[in-house]
Order: sequence, then structure tokens, then C-alpha cells
Amino acid sequence: MATSTYLSNPKVMVGSTLVGIVDITDQVSAATLTVTAEALEDTAFGSTSRTMTAGLYSNSLTLTVYASYAASEAYAVLSPLLGTKCYIKVNPTSAVDGATNPGFILSETFLSAIPVINASLGELSQWEIEFQGGVYSVDTTV
Repeated sequence: MATSTYLSNPKVMVGSTLVGIVDITDQVSAATLTVTAEALEDTAFGSTSRTMTAGLYSNSLTLTVYASYAASEAYAVLSPLLGTKCYIKVNPTSAVDGATNPGFILSETFLSAIPVINASLGELSQWEIEFQGGVYSVDTTV
């Protein structure tokens, strides 16, 4: 049983660099950051079981973003990042960075697609956006 839990209310920041990063928290309804190490086999002769070691990391962040075309909203912030390496930071809560609210960072992550239109009659339009690759780090400084 979990001894510590939190109410999911992440803070999401995105930009072309750390300077000029924009808070898009109010435009995002879901965030999933996955950090994956490639498993490389390093089993040697004489071993009785296969063993693995970490290879390259393959990181990704998927955001569910409300479609908005107003100035400083989702499309205006994300469209200039299309086809570029950018910087994104997600915190579990809106509190300041710290040991209990680390900032999970992907720098040099790549945005390859934006679904410009995703519309259905009578529904609030949302986009699924995936940032691929990038260097993963964690910021716990206040």
C-alpha cells in the first residue's frame, strides 16, 4: 500500500530553450513522461542466465493539449517548435522544485508532429502531442 500519494496537478513548461520557456499548464489535461533504457545483452561464456546492461536511452513525453488558436495559447506556443529540438519540463504539482516536487526535464527533445485539426461535433478539441528523444534530467533545486 502506498504511504505517500499526491493529487495529480502537474505544471508543464515548454520552449525552444530554457530561456523563454512558457507555462502551458492551463492548456494540458494529461502528461506521460517515459524514460526507457535499451537492454543490451552482455551475457558471457559460462553464464547460466542471460544478463543485460543499459544502452542508449529513448525518452518520450506525450501531452494531451486543448486545441486553441488564440495568441499565446497551444497552437501559437507549439507550432514554432515543430521540427525542432526543444526543452520541456513537467513537475508533479504546481509547487516550486524540490525533493518532493522534482522537475522532470527533457532537453534537446524533438517535436515531429502537431495534429493541427482534431475536431468532432459537440466535443472539446484536443491534440495528442509526442516529444521524442532528448536528454532526461531531474531538477530538485529550489
